[in-house]
Amino acid sequence: MPDLKIWFKRPRIYWIIATGVLFVVLVAGIWGLIAVQAAPPQPFPYTHAPHIKIGISCIFCHSGAVRGQSAGLPTKSKCDGCHNNIKADTPLLKEWKQYSDTHQSIEWVPVALLPDFVYFSHQPHLSEHLDCINCHGDLSQMTTAKPQGYWTMGWCLDCHKKMAPEKFVKLSDCATCHQ
Repeated sequence: MPDLKIWFKRPRIYWIIATGVLFVVLVAGIWGLIAVQAAPPQPFPYTHAPHIKIGISCIFCHSGAVRGQSAGLPTKSKCDGCHNNIKADTPLLKEWKQYSDTHQSIEWVPVALLPDFVYFSHQPHLSEHLDCINCHGDLSQMTTAKPQGYWTMGWCLDCHKKMAPEKFVKLSDCATCHQ
């Protein structure tokens, strides 16, 4: 077996190996961040922008936010409820019409996911009149909805700390979000 001590006595080889390892770790880290933050492929190339532009409320399509833990994703019949009543005069509307005519349902891939150990309800946030943009980003500027990389416990607590002290006491209790 070769004596490895001889290799490490040579500074140039040591730095080449260290630089190579650092490069591999850096590339793997960057690739991991990109992969985690990438928007998942959707069954249809949906964009929120035109819906926001004409004033459709987030709650109209994501009505589960009012009733339960998940905001939910719109069904094909929800989309068709409006789109069957408007002329398909743009390429995207024509594409939706073709998709809708050939598919029984639409299986959206959720983008805004939290770990299973986190309990979250949109209801108290809506009661406080918080805008969806605060947590979900400005969807009018995104081609497709993207995961927001800042959803951490610390990020949530930073916002909750800005509340009145009597409200923060309950919100700083672990059992409020970790049930």
